[in-house]
Amino acid sequence: MMVSKHETPGLQLVSTNGNETAKVLQDIPQSDDQLLDAYSRSVSAAAELLSRSVVNIEVEHAAQTARGKRTAGGSGSGFVFTPDGYIFTNSHVVNEAESIKVTLPDGQSVQGTLIGEDPHSDLAVIQVWAPGLVPAKLGDSRTLKPGHLVVAVGSPYGFQSTVTAGVVSALGRSMRAQSGRLIDNIIQTDAALNPGNSGGPLANSRGEVIGVNTAVIMPAQGICFAVPINSAKSIAVALMRDGHVRRAYLGVGLQNIELSRKLARFHEIENHGATLILSVEPNSPADKAGLHDGDAIIAINGHPINSADDLHRLLLETSDNSSCTITAVRHSQKMDFACVPLLK
Repeated sequence: MMVSKHETPGLQLVSTNGNETAKVLQDIPQSDDQLLDAYSRSVSAAAELLSRSVVNIEVEHAAQTARGKRTAGGSGSGFVFTPDGYIFTNSHVVNEAESIKVTLPDGQSVQGTLIGEDPHSDLAVIQVWAPGLVPAKLGDSRTLKPGHLVVAVGSPYGFQSTVTAGVVSALGRSMRAQSGRLIDNIIQTDAALNPGNSGGPLANSRGEVIGVNTAVIMPAQGICFAVPINSAKSIAVALMRDGHVRRAYLGVGLQNIELSRKLARFHEIENHGATLILSVEPNSPADKAGLHDGDAIIAINGHPINSADDLHRLLLETSDNSSCTITAVRHSQKMDFACVPLLK
């Protein structure tokens, strides 16, 4: 076997039996110290951007005890996402709050107003009035892949912003909200959530928010979850418009999948993805429509469904007693199902 090397700045070509493989060496750190330094710079830069938008939230609410009613308190984090003071946080942070105090990044404390909350997604929107607010930049959670670097920032107990970093462990997870309803398409990460960090942002290495931190599984040694920002955007619109979320209900458990190119070409499907039905609740609208486990939903009323986020967004726009056509792939066959989602 003859091996020859041809040197070019930033590029090394290795020829083996006439087959050349290009190995790009430019801009790749050459030592552990350089790798760690690049990682640290990414985390610190993202944290610095987010810290200008992260707030601490303290609430007071009435609690019933054996001695009668008393005032109890709680706290969490949130982040400004519009210049006029709208803030994302968790529903469980502000649920039944009688007063909301928000501590801004500059240390100023102002009164917050609850705009609306959605216990089914554990999201809430509050608003404050203060000058000089810096909204966080919202990213696109559809671009996430397992292994991507993520940074979680919170403001627990009014301390200066705390930062943890990790990677996306898995996508498309489901978890049960405090309301008992399943939240689909959850981001799983190993970026540790400190107590009081609920409601804070989960961001990528560019400092763009790609999720709202919502829960941590304590016995699982640092498994944390976040609601994708694409889902949160749709819910925020409903909360800011109506103060609550009325969503159409299909009665299915979902997971995002990729469509095979062969199947997409055969059925002339333009989707790059779909959402796979993992379970169908008995007597639900999906069950009555004839949908089964293993069906892959690709469209509703002709609108492509590439992910659970797309499905949830369309269901938020569905009116009461409105029939829809769900297009799905079953065993390589494309089928249409007439369905009447329930509005809850």
